[in-house]
Amino acid sequence: MFNRLSAALTLLPRRLLLVSSPRTLTGACRLLGRMNPAVVRCLPGEPKLTISFSLDGSHKHMMREQDEPLGKALARISHGLNKSQGKAKKSKKKKGETPGEAPVLTAVKLYYNGEEVSDMSLNSEAWRDGAVLQVGDVEYSVRRNTPTLTNAELPASLLAEFPVCPNLEIEFGNLEDCEFTWYREIAPNTSTEAAVEVEGQDSKWTQVGCGRVYVPSIQDIGYRLKLRCTPKDGGRSGLPKELLSTAIEAGPGVCTFDNRHAYTLKEAEWPSVRVVSYNILADTYAQTELSKTVLYPYCAPYALQLDYRQNLIKKELAGYNADIICLQEVDKGVFVNSLTPALDAFGLDGVFRTKDRQHEGLATFYRRSKLKLLSSHNISLSEALTSDPIHSALLENLSASTALKQNILKRSTVLQVSVLEDVSKPGRKVCVANTHLYWLPKGGSIRLVQMGVALQHLNHVINEVAPGAPLIFCGDFNSHPDSGVFQLLSEALVPLQHADWSSLGPEESCSMELLSALPPLLSAYGQPAYTNYVGGFHGCLDYIFIQPDSMQVEQVIPLPSHQEVTTYEALPSVAHPSDHIALICDLRWNP
Repeated sequence: MFNRLSAALTLLPRRLLLVSSPRTLTGACRLLGRMNPAVVRCLPGEPKLTISFSLDGSHKHMMREQDEPLGKALARISHGLNKSQGKAKKSKKKKGETPGEAPVLTAVKLYYNGEEVSDMSLNSEAWRDGAVLQVGDVEYSVRRNTPTLTNAELPASLLAEFPVCPNLEIEFGNLEDCEFTWYREIAPNTSTEAAVEVEGQDSKWTQVGCGRVYVPSIQDIGYRLKLRCTPKDGGRSGLPKELLSTAIEAGPGVCTFDNRHAYTLKEAEWPSVRVVSYNILADTYAQTELSKTVLYPYCAPYALQLDYRQNLIKKELAGYNADIICLQEVDKGVFVNSLTPALDAFGLDGVFRTKDRQHEGLATFYRRSKLKLLSSHNISLSEALTSDPIHSALLENLSASTALKQNILKRSTVLQVSVLEDVSKPGRKVCVANTHLYWLPKGGSIRLVQMGVALQHLNHVINEVAPGAPLIFCGDFNSHPDSGVFQLLSEALVPLQHADWSSLGPEESCSMELLSALPPLLSAYGQPAYTNYVGGFHGCLDYIFIQPDSMQVEQVIPLPSHQEVTTYEALPSVAHPSDHIALICDLRWNP
């Protein structure tokens, strides 16, 4: 053993072998083990770098100019440490304790390959990965631009049998490389709030899982979880972070989507794709007094809360194993902080387009192992109508009714268009469209014009960007199967005498023959009795339209039974997170 140690010591920096101190052997052995890290963040183009390390239980963090001489940075570290010692001395004096001797200036040096780095070296060059920072008798291994979790949070509400996905943001690393270990406390927690670990106290935890997603069991109810996450980039590791959760609560039991998941246990096989369209009910609408007292008075108040509904939405979407998901009424914060981290953990990337002057909008997610985003071509329908020459004919016909035209131009409706490419077969493209048309029941004429603009834009995008690519058009069209919108999509023409042209009354009536820029499309779900079911209304408003010459419907996932939908009177409920029902189908995409 001593022979091996002697051989190893010859590999250590010479400074450690020359230090005349009884700690020499201890320091050498420590280097043979694992040094504490000094994390340095230094990026080209940024004026400053940051240096972070811990000493005597205190975290040190400093920013220095990249073009500053190293000697100044080391002197600043030394000065800061002596300043802290001075404060400790004054504190002892105030308490009547006898202070120790005056603090000795702490020696701070930086070494690389066993040689001391010159004080004149610039910070940007001196703080290299693998260097050793010596602060007094303590050595730190410098890790430059190490994988770092810049944000790490667990959801505020955790339910048994519902997946828990941390919200993580990483720098200099890859979330797919990170290590995750989940623990459950051995004794149940009596507090409803996430507790903070107190240093020195021994909290007892037992490992219950690994992986980015953890699904709490019934046995976890009443217990808190702890997640230890180590950021990584291939073989490089950063400093781990530990997250503590609130106590696990009981879930609602059987949900409306549980039986549907039996049809989607596996992903669709190539060349098919599984598509979901779903209005998930924006929190900005669910929390209004109108929603609580008039629209959804039958729904338990806690079931309208965002944290609760997000648990259900994430479990529902994850269980569909979809390749393409088009969502409507997505709050911007929900997209960023909830859906994106959760669906990313299940292999999907997403893009978001907010409505004009609104806090909610559209989101399209796609499975990155199968599809990649080539380009986005999102538009505001009202803005495009007046600014894009391809709509000039429609705009001219609309000018005959000034009142209707002005009404249309006030709308915030947007169209989200994503051109995706098959990862396994480059050049095989699909155009995915997603929209949420104007909501007012009598606004049929507005929706007709909006759809006319959408179809013209989609035809232009396909011809210019992805010739021959099939179209998948999803959304909440707020239109019944007997509406002008449905006729325009399925027959490619709406006659001038259609009732929807006068839906807003004589002052805003308009008579025109509206032609679709695309051939007739097919509703993958046909005409179900309803996709929206609330206390005072039910009807079919949501659709997935395809081009039947390039795609065929392979499987339609059955809608929940009427009994399931009405178990709690209507939607939303404790067992269903939205007033709409998701549409899911497998489409055979001709290779």
